[in-house]
Amino acid sequence: MDNEQYVLAFSPHITDSSTVSRIMLDVIIALLPACGAAIYFFGVQAAILLAVSVASAMATEALIQVLCKRRVTVLDGSAAVTGVLLALNLPAGVPLYIPIVGAAFAIAICKQCFGGLGHNFINPALAARAMLLVAWPVAMTTFLLPGVDTVASATPLAMMKAGETAGLPSLLQMLLGQTAGSMGETSALALLLGGVYLIARRVISCRIPLTYIGTVAVFVLLFKGPDMVLPHILSGGLFLGAFFMATDYVSSPSTPLAQFIYALGCGILTGVIRLFGGYAEGVCFSILLMNLVTPLLERAFPPRIYGEVKAK
Repeated sequence: MDNEQYVLAFSPHITDSSTVSRIMLDVIIALLPACGAAIYFFGVQAAILLAVSVASAMATEALIQVLCKRRVTVLDGSAAVTGVLLALNLPAGVPLYIPIVGAAFAIAICKQCFGGLGHNFINPALAARAMLLVAWPVAMTTFLLPGVDTVASATPLAMMKAGETAGLPSLLQMLLGQTAGSMGETSALALLLGGVYLIARRVISCRIPLTYIGTVAVFVLLFKGPDMVLPHILSGGLFLGAFFMATDYVSSPSTPLAQFIYALGCGILTGVIRLFGGYAEGVCFSILLMNLVTPLLERAFPPRIYGEVKAK
């Protein structure tokens, strides 16, 4: 017999270099264009909100893990991603206590209370945004117009909701971000660049974003006509939600068919809320509602077990 050493391991024999830190770093890199656009359009106040939100999220996660005597994983980047996403969901003029409270709520209540990363059943940043919208509705719906002298202005979605289509910004302005809205909602181009990066890096699949955006487009086409399709796609939080929050690994399904149904539901709910509901925007609530449906979709369309033999 020779002296060769063999390694015995259980199947499946699949290895991957991906780690939580590497994935979160890719997400942060993908969010840099949107963060840069927010700082460019809204100035230093946007940078301060981003920094405060990230610091609050990371501090909350570290504090809870220390108090609960868990391994401190704050440097894996997941808390930082939550802080950035929350900040991009806020208007640029909110007081600093709002991102502090929101980030702490996202980490403590929506993530750590359920066991930490991998156990949260809803997207923490979106859940925090919904809580802040209920707690401080005026501050959360007072949007600034990008510029040197920022003034409160109606968002394109609010204008379409009110029927003021004649005064809508141009499609180019919506694409670049020269409209009122949350910090991460204004520049569709910056979000698209980040989304393409995530798809190219294979961090996410294009299945959920394309299905989500396409469903909203078809919904608007059927009920509002072709002229309103691009304004609805390029304005609001559709790109931010479709690429960065609806694709969250933990709160979205893992199998292709389940992902398609999940994204379809997100698109339909967004269209219903935008066109027939009381809110001008529907991305936040549509994704949160479909997060609740994810366990049912996972049960109805479970992933294939490696080594499984189909019955004849």
